[in-house]
Amino acid sequence: MPDMSASASLAMTQLAALAKEVDEDKVTPGVLGFIVFAAMALAVWALMKSMSKHMGKVEFEETPQKEADASGKDKGKVTS
Repeated sequence: MPDMSASASLAMTQLAALAKEVDEDKVTPGVLGFIVFAAMALAVWALMKSMSKHMGKVEFEETPQKEADASGKDKGKVTS
């Protein structure tokens, strides 16, 4: 690990003392991965809450099928 700074090297030696065995080939997400995942989860939660609020404001009334067919047939007719 020649390209690590002195503070990073010191931190690694202190963390290595806490762990029984450190596998240098093992990669873990760590604290940064957790923070990114938590931020994404909060963003999705906020978007879903906002979507639910906006969908509640929508007033939609579907026309019955018979009325829709009758109004569609009258528009297509040409009278002479």
